[in-house]
Amino acid sequence: MGYRKLGRTSSQRKAMLRDLVSDLVINERIITTKTRAKEAQRLADKMVTLGKRGDLHARRQAAAFLRNELATVGETEEEIIVQSTLQKLFDDIAPRFEDRNGGYTRVLNTEPRRGDNAPMAVLEFVVKGDTDSIDEDDDVEEVVAEEE
Repeated sequence: MGYRKLGRTSSQRKAMLRDLVSDLVINERIITTKTRAKEAQRLADKMVTLGKRGDLHARRQAAAFLRNELATVGETEEEIIVQSTLQKLFDDIAPRFEDRNGGYTRVLNTEPRRGDNAPMAVLEFVVKGDTDSIDEDDDVEEVVAEEE
């Protein structure tokens, strides 16, 4: 098994994939071409695995790969909370997948890109964050009840 070369030199390819995975950690959902999404998916799953390990060596390995960028800025009454990409991976994303063994991301096909007709895809984490999990059956029952 090899990897996709994506028509770039090794340094360009590594930089592009670093950016895609870092953006995925920050936004938790990105839209890119299908082949880039499939390649970034492999690396994103490895980053979540490092986040689940949580030790110092895993944190340093992830820091060597991810961009050092602000992920979120929050504010409480007394202080301002600034979270980097690495902190978000280890503190927010990895704990969501504690009981899951692999398959942390998914690639959903979308419509082709306008202009060059390249196949596009959405790369996102499987488990959503900061939302209450609602069964789809409950939503369907609520819609049926509202119509009656």
